[in-house]
Amino acid sequence: MENKGIGYLWIGCRILSGIAVCCIMIYLACCLSGCHAEEAETEAVEPWQEAETGVAESWQEETGVTEPWQEENAAAVTDIQGFSTDAWEMAEHMGIGINLGNTMEAYWEDTADLTGGTQTIGDDTPGCYETCWGAVETTEEMINGMKEAGFSTLRIPVYWGNMMEDDGTFTINQEYLGRVEELVTYGLDAGMYVVINIHHYDGFLIEHYPQDQVLEITEGLWKQIAEYFKEYPEELIFEGFNEALGMTGPEGQLTAEKMYAFVNGMNQTFVDAVRSTGGGNAMRILIVSGYNTNIDATTDARFRMPQDTVEDRLMVSVHYIDNACYWTNSVGNEAWLDYSRSQCELLKARFLDQGIPVFVGECTAGYSSEHISWDATVTDSSDCLEKILGMIAEYGMVPVLWDVCDQFYLRSEQRIASEKDQAVIEAYNK
Repeated sequence: MENKGIGYLWIGCRILSGIAVCCIMIYLACCLSGCHAEEAETEAVEPWQEAETGVAESWQEETGVTEPWQEENAAAVTDIQGFSTDAWEMAEHMGIGINLGNTMEAYWEDTADLTGGTQTIGDDTPGCYETCWGAVETTEEMINGMKEAGFSTLRIPVYWGNMMEDDGTFTINQEYLGRVEELVTYGLDAGMYVVINIHHYDGFLIEHYPQDQVLEITEGLWKQIAEYFKEYPEELIFEGFNEALGMTGPEGQLTAEKMYAFVNGMNQTFVDAVRSTGGGNAMRILIVSGYNTNIDATTDARFRMPQDTVEDRLMVSVHYIDNACYWTNSVGNEAWLDYSRSQCELLKARFLDQGIPVFVGECTAGYSSEHISWDATVTDSSDCLEKILGMIAEYGMVPVLWDVCDQFYLRSEQRIASEKDQAVIEAYNK
């Protein structure tokens, strides 16, 4: 992971609990030894809907998932004008992407406020939150510059809880929605594919509310977002969440089966909520979030893709194919390359070979010297970037660089930070 300021300090500490701790220990062993991680034998359990998980039964009662509304309308949503691209075709077109990081997902946490999870900043306008983690106000020229630099996809992480009224309705502020819409329009007008998600606020909800309430709140949030954008073209893509699926909540650490059941339930809630709004959302490409977006946890047999009313309209999201080596300062050697490829192979077997495209929603944009291994044969940051982006592209997955203001792409100057990095982007966009 790249530097995300206080946002990642918040979520990072929690991800190091439960399943994530196990994954990192496995990672460390793989990176230091240079061996391929053997896929753990996992006994597939019954689908998440089974009542013994302790989660799905009450969720089914609340949402009526056992009698989906979609069954009545499935025949009517197969021919939406202008929505002809399936998930595989979309993945082929999306090229290399960049995140508008530390921007619309920024927030100021007030842990005493369990409704909005934020406190007022300045005059409580969208710009106050957009810039509170150090980003400059986003302009159309900046987004045009990203497109000109070679990026085909713009991922806009969004918090959504900012400016929310403290009335328990979880109604998204219209002015805040309007600012997100402006940024989406900048990207679409530039000829980019645009991805928006729920970022960090999903983790806040999971941490503070019982699982049944989280499912209910999440359904309401995604219905609001989807309704607002339902007339937008297919180049706008919805991604359910960020890295929070798999975090523990007020119930404490549950069994692995119950944790997976909740993750699967969150993704099903996302898909159902979006599809229920109709219009273009009946066919829109949706990106399902992995378990903590961790590759080992997401390729586990207990992770289930949601049921959908249309075929070939879902992708799955994971982050950082070389994450373990990055954090153990083991980048650049043969073990790093072997480990990264082994992660790609897991994704290939679990998703790509089953017809499900993979969206690598966050990739490292820069490798500082402290992360390079003592025995590295690839030591330049741009060369490391080229190796990883090339590997992801080779497998047909969509790589999206994690970038914050003036780190890789200099928003204030509308250019890539170095000419060598520019050359890498141009090469892989070909």
